[in-house]
Amino acid sequence: MQLYALGLNHHTAPLAIRERVAFEPASLAGALRDLTSGRTVREAAILSTCNRTELYFASEAPQHAADWLAQFHRLPLGEVAPYLYSHPEREAVRHVFRVASGLDSMVLGEPQILGQVKEAVRHAEQAGTLGTLLHKLFQSSFAVAKEVRSTTAIGANIVSMAAAAVHLAERIFERIDEQNVLFIGAGEMIELCVAHFAGAGPKSIAIANRTEARALALAERCGGKTLTMEALAEALPRFDIVVSCTASPLPIVGLGMVERAVKARRHRPMVMVDLAVPRDIEAEVAALDDVFLYSVDDLAQVVEAGLESRQQAVVEAEGIIEGRVDGFLHWMRTREAVPAIRALRQHAETVREAELERALKQLARGDAPDKVLEALAHGLTNKLMHAPTHYLNQAEGGEHDAAAQLVRRLFDLRDEE
Repeated sequence: MQLYALGLNHHTAPLAIRERVAFEPASLAGALRDLTSGRTVREAAILSTCNRTELYFASEAPQHAADWLAQFHRLPLGEVAPYLYSHPEREAVRHVFRVASGLDSMVLGEPQILGQVKEAVRHAEQAGTLGTLLHKLFQSSFAVAKEVRSTTAIGANIVSMAAAAVHLAERIFERIDEQNVLFIGAGEMIELCVAHFAGAGPKSIAIANRTEARALALAERCGGKTLTMEALAEALPRFDIVVSCTASPLPIVGLGMVERAVKARRHRPMVMVDLAVPRDIEAEVAALDDVFLYSVDDLAQVVEAGLESRQQAVVEAEGIIEGRVDGFLHWMRTREAVPAIRALRQHAETVREAELERALKQLARGDAPDKVLEALAHGLTNKLMHAPTHYLNQAEGGEHDAAAQLVRRLFDLRDEE
């Protein structure tokens, strides 16, 4: 079984494609069990965020995972294939380490992705699809991410998606403290956005979420109020800034809802930030004159300015990752050799037991101990040397030199020996 990473991300696929292959959290357990239901894929984990959908798995047939991904989302493979990448073994390990360290993120060095990788691991553990290989891979990726973050400046002056959302709002509204802000959802990304907007001191904050308890807990922390999702359409005109990020498979805010809100606001501008994949706000809303709609791809442009200052940190981080990739691949090779090592030791143990039994019988019948010991040593030597000697004698032509060199390496023989 070989290790693979297969998927698409913000580098290879537009948002319209990414949202079609995103996994809802509730569907991950079933998806993982379905992916590993046959013998083709033995271990698997799925990372699905607003910027990427990736499968990490152990298999001898990586194409099966691509076929499965398209079938699971009821898409023709031809529509997805142009955006997919498939990394075998070394490149797969390197890719996972870079993802966990924030080097492959839309915002370079952002820490949120590490929590998302850990969440993917938790889902795989619960689904029973995280075997020894992937468990070791992810534990190693967490250690690498910690080392990169603690020994380089990769996270210095980081501009997060949440901070970028505030920045975009400030482009339209000079003063955030005069605006009313609505957050739809109550997950980790919304929590980050609430924290950033709350720091700007908006006029009011409201949280709308399907689970009222989570909305209430978040609202209490930021001094805001809560709304029911059913009241969203009626309340929308009151808000100048709307930030949405839910796991809904369908848009929550439609074109008609926003058109009515704009009319009720007498065409005062609205800033809408959609951080969800699939999108929470219908894309057609962007065409409205008084609405400034931003997606996750739009936010990426805001953070480009800080990239140059972190390039040296990237070089340092890549060096750390490359070394840790070598270490992980060495562990994999060692693990693959375990059955051969076990068989070799068992063979040696069988020879030892047979020769020892023969020596004990000789001692019992009164043979001289020194002769018995000499015979024991001679017997062990002959039995253990029989296979490599036979291997050398059977090698012919150019194979003989290769066989001789192999035996020399195995037994650490110098030329004079």
